[in-house]
Amino acid sequence: MHGAPAFAGRHRRILATLYKGPTKRHTVRRIRLVMPDVAVVDIDNEVHGVRAVPAGIAVAADGVVREQLMELFVRRPGQCWTEAYHKVDLKWAAKP
Repeated sequence: MHGAPAFAGRHRRILATLYKGPTKRHTVRRIRLVMPDVAVVDIDNEVHGVRAVPAGIAVAADGVVREQLMELFVRRPGQCWTEAYHKVDLKWAAKP
């Protein structure tokens, strides 16, 4: 996705369907200031209470979807913007 409208539209659809009702917990793992006004932030994300997920998304035995996020934040006059965003879900091995 590129641009704010595409990003916002995609998240509106996700929040109205797959993630309608669940709760999220973000834990910041690391913040790296790569320039005075630019930070790369590594985040552990958990989604609790998911009822259905698309094919390929892994749900742990405890029912929690775990993901890792990397976001690039840029400070602009009076605001902080997400300039880039990358998310991967963590795959869980099935128990024998």
